[in-house]
Amino acid sequence: MTTETTEATKAPETTDAAHPPRLTRLTFHGPLSEARAQRLVERLAASGPRTVLDLGCGWGELLLRVLEAVPGATGIGVDIKGEDLGRGRAAAKERGLDGRVLFAEESATDTGRGPADVVLCLGASQALSSAAPAQATAEALRALRGLVNPGGRVVLGEGFWQREPTAAELAGMWPDADAGDHLYLGDLVDAAIEAGFRPLWVETASAEEWEEFESGYRSDVEEWLATHPDHPEAAATRARVDAQRSAWLRGYRGVLGITYLTLVPVA
Repeated sequence: MTTETTEATKAPETTDAAHPPRLTRLTFHGPLSEARAQRLVERLAASGPRTVLDLGCGWGELLLRVLEAVPGATGIGVDIKGEDLGRGRAAAKERGLDGRVLFAEESATDTGRGPADVVLCLGASQALSSAAPAQATAEALRALRGLVNPGGRVVLGEGFWQREPTAAELAGMWPDADAGDHLYLGDLVDAAIEAGFRPLWVETASAEEWEEFESGYRSDVEEWLATHPDHPEAAATRARVDAQRSAWLRGYRGVLGITYLTLVPVA
């Protein structure tokens, strides 16, 4: 599972007060704090990139921050979710970056958008491989290796098992969750090395970052449910968010980790 895994089960984005809103209280679509994001951006900016490619970009907040930190750099964000891309375009315009960034509504699979000096792939590696989980991460890393320029940087945000999940925990996660769905962190880093990278930086989301993300993910909808208990959509919405929260609290909390790997390609 990644931060995108259950996206298809969530309510569509809307600003209509008569319907449940979505994700308006999240800055990043994943367990990523402001402090960690700033450090990532500073390290990436220090490499002097001229081009940035964000795969599965969502609304592209990290992409926009890299462009803000590197005047003159240009970027492309790729995603299949038009609503999220619209949010990214609006943010780019508001920050005066719309002339330096393109948000493309298309698949990242076999993309022809690279290579770039910085490639971001946060919680979206499944977009780069259709293989079973045991092979998908390795395939995604090989794809990323082909999309980064010599001397460039890749930031991969990827799920990993912090420990072996129990049968009860797997049953409480997403449908058909399996112990083979993710690697352990050491094996994930080894896979990056085998794909032709050196791990410049290895860091993992903290429990606080996870709580901020998981609570923020649902807080809009929870407030809507409290004020619209008899709305025609309330029962289905309540069941959906209750199931999501249960999957976190009874399933993957403390079991699933997210690592942010900053990788440099081997010459």
